[in-house]
Amino acid sequence: MPDLRIRSAEPEWMDGDEVSEAEFAACLHDLAKVNSVTLARPPTLRFIAQAFARAAGRPLTLLDVGYGAGDMLRAISRYAKRRQTDIRLIGIDLNPRSLPSARAATPDSMAIDYRTGDIFALSEDEPIDLVISSLVTHHMSDAEILCFIRWIDRRARCGWFINDLHRHPVAYHGFRALSAAMRWHPFVRHDGPLSVARSFRRADWDRLLCAAGVEGVARVAWHVPFRLCVTRWRE
Repeated sequence: MPDLRIRSAEPEWMDGDEVSEAEFAACLHDLAKVNSVTLARPPTLRFIAQAFARAAGRPLTLLDVGYGAGDMLRAISRYAKRRQTDIRLIGIDLNPRSLPSARAATPDSMAIDYRTGDIFALSEDEPIDLVISSLVTHHMSDAEILCFIRWIDRRARCGWFINDLHRHPVAYHGFRALSAAMRWHPFVRHDGPLSVARSFRRADWDRLLCAAGVEGVARVAWHVPFRLCVTRWRE
């Protein structure tokens, strides 16, 4: 078992260059199931509900960084449709293997703009109201997280939301048991507990937000089960 007092730097299997497209697609398929079973989406959807209330009917543009299988964007699309709210949805993922999987799982009726690329290369002329990321920052080093926070804080005109894991022994061992019982993809069974080991405690976020210059305006909150999420609103 890793030392959960500090963030692990061990790389996850799914981040490797040698992963085949078929393996990656199978992994994403099971990760979407994981997100449902572990209630990964509700904290982000609550942020979206608050954004809609703040916008008071004004159309919004949202950027999802590291969309993976696209399940978070599809959930937002369904939510916006129920609320009859106009929102433009964009997803950007560094891994080119994410795009075909996300598109294959997305109905034609959902106008989601999936892209492959680096967010730092996004045109300055493209307006972004909201930026979200779900279970992405634990894949980054601390230095990469600082660059990411500074970029989203500059680009998100209305607010941003980071949804990630709480580094805790119960989460670590609980996922090991759950993934074995559910017989998820071997990558998921290996990377899931490692994701917990790579994730955060409140002190980590406090330190990172302070270093990024957003302490006091970005808020950290714990969500069931074992999520630590960061919210930043612009007045």
